[in-house]
Amino acid sequence: MTNNLNSSQIKSKHDEYMLPCVVNYYQEPLALTKGEGKYVYDAEGNQYLDFFCGILTTMLGHSHPEVNRRTKEQIDKLQHVSTLFQTIPMVELAEKMANITPGGLKKSFFTNSGTEADETAVMIAKKHTGCDDVIALRHAYSGRSSLAMSLTGHSSWRQPGASIPGIRHALSPYCYRCPMHLKYPGCELACAKDIEELILTSTSGRVACFLAEPIQGVGGFITPPKGYFETAVEIIRKYGGLFIADEVQTGFGRTGGKMFGIEHWNVQPDIMTFAKGFANGFPIGGTITTDEVAKSMTGLSISTFGGNPVSCTAAMATVEVVEKENLVQHVAEIGNYFFDKMFELQSKYPFIGDVRGKGLMIGVEVVKENKEPDPSTVLKIFELTKEKKLLIGKGGLYGNVLRITPPLNIQKNDIDDAVMILDKVFGKL
Repeated sequence: MTNNLNSSQIKSKHDEYMLPCVVNYYQEPLALTKGEGKYVYDAEGNQYLDFFCGILTTMLGHSHPEVNRRTKEQIDKLQHVSTLFQTIPMVELAEKMANITPGGLKKSFFTNSGTEADETAVMIAKKHTGCDDVIALRHAYSGRSSLAMSLTGHSSWRQPGASIPGIRHALSPYCYRCPMHLKYPGCELACAKDIEELILTSTSGRVACFLAEPIQGVGGFITPPKGYFETAVEIIRKYGGLFIADEVQTGFGRTGGKMFGIEHWNVQPDIMTFAKGFANGFPIGGTITTDEVAKSMTGLSISTFGGNPVSCTAAMATVEVVEKENLVQHVAEIGNYFFDKMFELQSKYPFIGDVRGKGLMIGVEVVKENKEPDPSTVLKIFELTKEKKLLIGKGGLYGNVLRITPPLNIQKNDIDDAVMILDKVFGKL
């Protein structure tokens, strides 16, 4: 294996050997070879300010020295054994998760990804309730397995032939594009209340669970209004279901002020899932539930790579850096600063229809007149920000939402640099 390929050579190999479904950003995809802190570097050595963090994953920045140091030490001690054997990193991480998650969550199962974490959560809920009907949300994204794609309410990410029966999709709390053409708070949370009719008309009258992201990620950082989750979860529990909070993108301080996104909404989940930023880039997923629900998970189960000592060590180090550096509060403060800057840009540029999210999870919806989605302008923005050496993400059902998610330890001067680039790019449109 060689490490000195240029971007053209990497692209050539990618086109020849990767499945065509492996999509890339930009007309000329970036071939990245190095990451350090808030920056990544391409094969030619160009430096980019990374405000997407590998889809909200390198949340402490690339190659964080403390995370890397502890991970390297673990590699030299014990690299892999599977869940058939007990290890210190796995049980200590499970204890840590029991201590920092809300409510009575206590028992964990570790996997490799958010997809597996959500699969595990739904399986637990079905076993505990003895029911197969699951409520998910439109615009949601849960992963790339058959079940996860079935949970996903976003046609672009659902492959044909992969549908699993028993899943119903409730209306998304998408206030900017209210599916019921109402306006908060006068709507009286009609989208949440509609879950009851969904249950009564399309299920047996009982449900296993309601799985929802506190802020929808791939859906375009759709942020529910106050009171939505209280109403929705009350209905789910009325019909025997559990509430699964999908914290894959919102977890570990990303939303600011709270360790987990669901803590902003005044409800406690029965099950929680997490992945992405959990280990700052090392592959890990996890599912945690209460003692009572966990008792339903009898029989045999195994995850060959789940609970891997190296990944668990990286996760523990990541969480402890978040705690030690008080990043939850930092994100709340710096996030407010960033949002103020984005609101200023919104007042300056009419094509910015909505700015939403929490903390350092910022969505910018780009529109034409009358709120018509404008994905073509987003593509132009992407090419121009790449040219200016700033990396951001995109999403939304229509591909018209910018997703901006810098590392949690980003500073004001870095935000100023990013906003200056965005201002220049928006000005060119």
